[in-house]
Amino acid sequence: MYVWIWRHLPGNVVAKVFGSLLVFAGACALLFLVVFPWIEPRLPFNDVTVNTPHAHSSPASPSPR
Repeated sequence: MYVWIWRHLPGNVVAKVFGSLLVFAGACALLFLVVFPWIEPRLPFNDVTVNTPHAHSSPASPSPR
């Protein structure tokens, strides 16, 4: 895939390096500004399975020695 991109970018080596960096920056910007904000509400980061103790419950008693 990278070889295909490199071959299709116009210009000499310097122009190709600049063009590939521009393509990379564009892909990162697309991910961070469009894709990640769109998918974040759909991910289960807030679905926790740990139960919190109730405020009125007593803490666990220490084990006898």
